[in-house]
Amino acid sequence: VQLQASGGGLVQAGGSLKLSCTSPLDHFGLAAVAWHRQAPGKQRELVSFITNLGRTDYADAVRGRFTISRDTSSNAVHLQMNSLKPEDTAVYYCASSPRLYSRETYKRKDVYDYWGQGTQVTVSS
Repeated sequence: VQLQASGGGLVQAGGSLKLSCTSPLDHFGLAAVAWHRQAPGKQRELVSFITNLGRTDYADAVRGRFTISRDTSSNAVHLQMNSLKPEDTAVYYCASSPRLYSRETYKRKDVYDYWGQGTQVTVSS
């Protein structure tokens, strides 16, 4: 496994979870890292990304509720998820790209070369 995602679980609507993504890969600390999610029967979608320069972006569905951040001391990327809703239920995957792209390009799933195994987030109503 090239990336390790953790922190998922079961939470009630309105609650919070913090996901973490770590990797032993040399490029990870300087790579763009994204969180994607896939709900049952749906396509995998981008949730958020952080570039090598620390610039961030979010899907409209999570903007204002989720925050992505990079912890250089632990070489991890976190996704703080607040005010969770049942529709946030999905398997969350982290992915990284060591290559430099525009912010618009980082919204594409196919630019990420390395993926984690996913962590389940379940939000009950």
